[in-house]
Amino acid sequence: MAINILEPGLATTVQDQGRPGYYNVGIPQGGAMDSLSAEMANALAGNTAAEAVLECTYLGPKFTTDADAVIAVAGAPVDVKVNGEPRPQWSRLELAAGDEVSFGMLRGGTRYYVAVSGGIDVPVVLGSRSTYTLGAVGGFEGRALKAGDTLPVGTAIDVGTGGSERTEFEEALRPSFDKEVTVRVLPGLYDHRLTEEGLDTLLSATWTLTPVADRTGLRYSGPDIAWKPRTQPFGAGSDPSNIVDAGYAVGSIQIPGGKEPIVLHRDAVSGGGYAMVATVISADMDLLARSAPGTKTSFRAVTLEEALTARAEGREARSRIWG
Repeated sequence: MAINILEPGLATTVQDQGRPGYYNVGIPQGGAMDSLSAEMANALAGNTAAEAVLECTYLGPKFTTDADAVIAVAGAPVDVKVNGEPRPQWSRLELAAGDEVSFGMLRGGTRYYVAVSGGIDVPVVLGSRSTYTLGAVGGFEGRALKAGDTLPVGTAIDVGTGGSERTEFEEALRPSFDKEVTVRVLPGLYDHRLTEEGLDTLLSATWTLTPVADRTGLRYSGPDIAWKPRTQPFGAGSDPSNIVDAGYAVGSIQIPGGKEPIVLHRDAVSGGGYAMVATVISADMDLLARSAPGTKTSFRAVTLEEALTARAEGREARSRIWG
């Protein structure tokens, strides 16, 4: 069985849970930006959490299947159509061979996910089927989809071997796509380089997500943030936000020149010469991925213990997907 891409959408890629373990050699973990929505799409399609899905950004694809199929669409709210007729999101959908699937405009958020029973069966590269377009690694030929692409689909997974029996998700279990969000962060490693007023500004101001937001990082506009003046060490740039090159954690917040904080996301580079003044906790990375340009965002400092508790709560919530 295969999916035939008639129109590719804006930036549709194949993604799964990512390829951890290679960040030290410059290859990011990648994977679905909104991992919860991707996992929920897989559950609805009768898969395990690990199958590869289509990540659709802003404008989705149009496609057909060459055999009867089961699909599901989860994530940012969007109109789903089969042969031009409306079909429900957050529900298991059955297709006949040749049915044409298309999508309307987003009504919030930025990304939604299309799962097909059996998963998108592109080659596994470094343990993952995820697309890393900057490195032309994984996915379908290492790139976003184009019209005329044919994507192979794997064999449907039996419930007895991990496939899900879910057919829909009630609204209470679905993630929200709000226009105002609070994102929890751990200050450091270089927060000491900000003035007291600068750190207070980062954590008290309301920031607006700009259109400069993709799989690499998200840029926010707001007030300027003051750095402490210093004589830059050998090897660092002249800007106060520059440091001698260091490794970046996914979720790190950088503020080049004291303007427009940038939060690194799934496809971020692994190191460079900008100071990281805080890091978004892992439990809130999906929240960032759901934010559309214009989203009003506040950064709230938490402790390591609070971050670990939030991660445990997130895992418990995900367990209900499969319950």
